[in-house]
Amino acid sequence: MKKQKFYIETLGCKVNRYESDGIASCLEEKGFIQGEKNTSVDLCIINTCAVTSKAGMQSRQAIRKIIRDNPKAKIIVTGCHAQTDPDLIKQIENIDQIVCHKEKTLIADLIADPSMVQATDQTEGQTTGQISASSQTPFLFQSPDHSKNNRFLSFDKPVKGNMTRAYLKIQDGCNAFCTYCIVPYARGSSVSMPESQVLKHLEGLCRGGFKEVIITGIHTGMYGLDLNPPTSLINLIKKIDKEKLVDRIRISSIEPAEISGGLIDLACQGHILCDHFHIPLQSGDDGILKKMKRPYSSRFFEEMVLKIHEKLPFAGIGVDTLIGFPSETDKQFENTFKLIEKLPISYLHVFPFSPRKGTPAYHFNGKIAPEVIKERCARMRKLDKEKRSVFIDANKGKKLKGLVQKTQDKRSGYLKAVTSNYLTVLLEKNDDLKGKIVDLIYEQCDSGMNPFGKVIGLN
Repeated sequence: MKKQKFYIETLGCKVNRYESDGIASCLEEKGFIQGEKNTSVDLCIINTCAVTSKAGMQSRQAIRKIIRDNPKAKIIVTGCHAQTDPDLIKQIENIDQIVCHKEKTLIADLIADPSMVQATDQTEGQTTGQISASSQTPFLFQSPDHSKNNRFLSFDKPVKGNMTRAYLKIQDGCNAFCTYCIVPYARGSSVSMPESQVLKHLEGLCRGGFKEVIITGIHTGMYGLDLNPPTSLINLIKKIDKEKLVDRIRISSIEPAEISGGLIDLACQGHILCDHFHIPLQSGDDGILKKMKRPYSSRFFEEMVLKIHEKLPFAGIGVDTLIGFPSETDKQFENTFKLIEKLPISYLHVFPFSPRKGTPAYHFNGKIAPEVIKERCARMRKLDKEKRSVFIDANKGKKLKGLVQKTQDKRSGYLKAVTSNYLTVLLEKNDDLKGKIVDLIYEQCDSGMNPFGKVIGLN
């Protein structure tokens, strides 16, 4: 019997990427073969994003394109947009199944046993069932759980994916309810993977040959607070550091108020944590931060970044900014710009504010004109290039440790090594180095800010 092929389209964050890779692994265990985009497949899964209105629109566009390109394939839609806006998804014809967040890890089982989709009354809205009596699309629906009974759902086996660096989701959900964010309404309250499972998954990834694991979550710094007995992210990393289950750990993103001196110490030489912190600032103005419901001040953020830089002068420090929040004046934008300009930031991710239906900010007065947001974002992206250039120059000639990626740079044909402090250094091709951590020195940089270096030793 011919094995069926599947393809998964993933939109949004690293957590979505992890979950898609987990679904893929489960399907492969059941005999499916993963196909490539724009090839003939029997099953297509679209893992959607809802973080902004634009992300939702892009998710729907992706669904329609997948359906056009794969007219004979079974179509399954899941992810945050499917959870927050099922009525919009339902309007798209030729979707076979819509799967909510709580059932995402069971998609392979649902495909193997369609009888798991049971019809129930739409008004119950809490159990598996049809989205409406008129819809022929089976919809597995559970409302996001914000009760104390909410629990962490994950895959039984380590998710390896096809990357050189593995992801491990250790936390899900969020309790913060920032006024611009839909994610808590999609994923429920903060829940954590039990510590024993984290260690088990890390051991499995190590046996699978992974040298670096990126621990990720929706609000990673909340890890462990819901467990019994409660624990914390720093306690988990201390245990991982002590047992040396993998060569190095990287935190995908962490909130400013959750970066302690102890956590910074674990990124110092001799420890397992990478000297790289990606931190969502969003705004450098205290008035806007308050309207966003962000639990820190610009002064706090500044002191925290300087503390990192004092202990780890070559650490990579990335920052998220959200530009054009309702009522943001020119002066308030300048406060953000000047704060980042004076700090030792390595790079920026610049996001224009997009009003998201279902969040408080959607109804806020003082909407900023699109052309003003565009101009402000352009200035921030110019600042990003300046910050990247300064950081790259600061690392020139310095001995760095880089994990050589298994895929080479498409443009140049060189190998790519990701350093602990999150520089990507290009190296001359040597297949024996792929997947290994090497000592390297970056010697020169081209006009596109691509550092080129040489290997000076193996680890």
